[in-house]
Order: sequence, then C-alpha cells, then structure tokens
Amino acid sequence: MKLGLLLISLMIFTGCSTRGNPNLVHFDENQSWIMKSLLAHYQKWRGARYELGGLSKSGVDCSGFVYMTFLRRFNLELPRTTLNQIRAGVKIAKSDLQTGDLVFFKTKPSVRHVGIYLDNDKFMHASSSRGVMISSLQNSYWKKRYWFSKHIPELDEL
Repeated sequence: MKLGLLLISLMIFTGCSTRGNPNLVHFDENQSWIMKSLLAHYQKWRGARYELGGLSKSGVDCSGFVYMTFLRRFNLELPRTTLNQIRAGVKIAKSDLQTGDLVFFKTKPSVRHVGIYLDNDKFMHASSSRGVMISSLQNSYWKKRYWFSKHIPELDEL
C-alpha cells in the first residue's frame, strides 16, 4: 500500500512546476484525507485543457475546476463562477491558509482567477495557458497577482 501511494505521488508531481519553478508538493501517508482527496482529483484532471465555461476533462475553466473538485470530492456545491466563489466562505489571511482553502488572484483589471490551496505554498488550478496544473504562490506571476483567500467552513464538518 505504501509503495502504491509513493508511485502515485511520483506520477502526480513529476514535472509539475510553473514557469521552471522546481518546487514540488510532497505526498505522504501522513497527510490529511482532504489533501489525499485533492491529489487524487488532480491526478484525474491533470493537463485537462482550459475552456471558458467548461466543466469536463475535455475543457474546464478555473472556477469550473474548483466547482467540480468540491462537488466530486467533498459533495459540496460551491457557486459555479469565480465572482460567486469570491462570496463563499470566510476570508482568511494568507498566513492562515490550510489545505482546501480557495486562493484568488487578479490577473487583469477585470479578470479574476481561483485555485485550491494544497500545502507549502502550492495550489491547483486550471490555467488558461497550461490547463489543470499545480503552481506555487511564490512564483513571481502568482505572487504579484495574489488577491485574497477564503476558507470553506463546510470542509471542517466532513
């Protein structure tokens, strides 16, 4: 069983970086069930191309990926759009991020982006240029555009 988890983690994170960032999220058996569930979902969706309004592995946008992740993995129905996901949950400080929290970015004056925080400054999201992937909050692109984070209290009740 331990070997199987190790192999899955290696498959998930081999080559996952943003713009050459070599930092990887480490998967081990001591991580929370929320993290394990998120990583399993990522494994299935990794590389799915970006499509505005999409909700499937053949094409998904950032809020659709968040929506599908919470629905499929936690049976929680978040709002479908980034604008409405911004209104969900409880605002938290970046220093208080926990696995499963939502991270929001301002990528252009009127464009917002959302992802799901994993751990160690990593988050998974549907990138418009690279599809479903894992990125670092420390990456210069995301660091400059970070807006705020939200905690979804319903996750605590599962």
